[in-house]
Amino acid sequence: MKKKLLSAILCSAMAASVLTGCGGSSDDGGAASAPAEDSAPVAEEAAPAEETAAEEEAPAAAADGEEVTLTVLAGQSTTDAGIEDMIDEALAAKYPNITLEWECTGWDGEFHPKMQQYLQSGLPDIIIGKAQDVATYASQGVLGEIDSTYLDRGLDAARENVTFDGKTYGLVYNALYQGVYYNKAMFAENGWSVPTTQAELQAIVDDCNAKGIIPFASHMVDTWSIGNVTMQFMMNDVFNNTPDWGDKFRAGEVSFSEDEAAQTAYSYNKLIFDNTYPETFSTEQTDCDARMVLGEAAMKVSGSWSIQNFLDIDENFDFGIFPFPNQTGDSKLIFEPNIAIMTSAETEHQDAVNCVLDVLSGDKDLAVEILDFTKTASMLKDVAPTFPNPSQTDIDEYAAKGMIVDVTLGNNQLVWGGFQEENAADIAAYLQGDISFEDCLAASDARVSSSSVQ
Repeated sequence: MKKKLLSAILCSAMAASVLTGCGGSSDDGGAASAPAEDSAPVAEEAAPAEETAAEEEAPAAAADGEEVTLTVLAGQSTTDAGIEDMIDEALAAKYPNITLEWECTGWDGEFHPKMQQYLQSGLPDIIIGKAQDVATYASQGVLGEIDSTYLDRGLDAARENVTFDGKTYGLVYNALYQGVYYNKAMFAENGWSVPTTQAELQAIVDDCNAKGIIPFASHMVDTWSIGNVTMQFMMNDVFNNTPDWGDKFRAGEVSFSEDEAAQTAYSYNKLIFDNTYPETFSTEQTDCDARMVLGEAAMKVSGSWSIQNFLDIDENFDFGIFPFPNQTGDSKLIFEPNIAIMTSAETEHQDAVNCVLDVLSGDKDLAVEILDFTKTASMLKDVAPTFPNPSQTDIDEYAAKGMIVDVTLGNNQLVWGGFQEENAADIAAYLQGDISFEDCLAASDARVSSSSVQ
């Protein structure tokens, strides 16, 4: 991963989860926070005075007073439900003539089907998805290029995965981390050290079972959760060794049915299933996170969207994070650029759209409010969240050691919509005994044509 991206990581804190609010659904890859804790500063040069002054200027047609309503499709992660109200308030304060008409959906559920509908009838003025969505839709020529005025307010690394054919089509707003959350007090009480190998992880699992402790909290009723952790496993057992595995898959050079590393990644789901509570396929995320906080489970393979629930349940809960160990003992913590603002190439209100981009990229108070609400890391310059994050010290240590990897690599190689989510459904069927492991692998191979945006 590039050094600039690590500097972005060092300034960060993380994310969480809630299933309520505008169209609330799941993540996968959304609520209250506690007193401030300083984060490490962004390792970026300060903007020149003339650039700062330019940033404060309104877009060309912002102050003409014309009433404009912009349509917005927001594919929300579980951390995000409610930020639309914060954005509306900030926009009204600076550009009272502009109104946003929101359509909020769950990113992993309705967002992509909605986009397919809009591709036929015309996109909304603004689309809010994930960084990985940019390649999907920019390749179809339907997104508008983002003006450098607003991109320059973000970290340089934020452009890396939203640039297509040399043009940038997304403004990346925040980021998540993914790995294994663990109860620090429980680890200390039982003398467990953070595992780096499968053998060390298995030793903790065995000790948990011997002592009547549930090793893993999980909510496999949410197919998106299975898909998310499977990509975590794929990143460290497959893509870290073969970055172009997806291309090789489409070329017929590798397959799930024949590649041992891919099979291993899928099989980790069985390790969790065999070492979680029996009702995992009927347990919602909020209940699952509560069990973790209440000491009913030692670990949870998840993402920083869980932090919202952790701190809602107990603002003093002490938790850390480590990468899920791979077969070679060199796993990296997963980093995911999250909210990405895209625009329609055919919008009739580009000046008003620019006003929205101006607020989102330039209102630092709004940014901190959103980051503290979602418990996520900032991808804007000179903006850091203020919520207390016990796992931040772990993140900083992994970043300092160069042990963080951007999951966009895997998500661009094997896309979510039409591929990962369907694979996750098959994995769920396998775990519940409805199909064999071999059938699960074969099903993934059979949908090779839907694995790429191209």
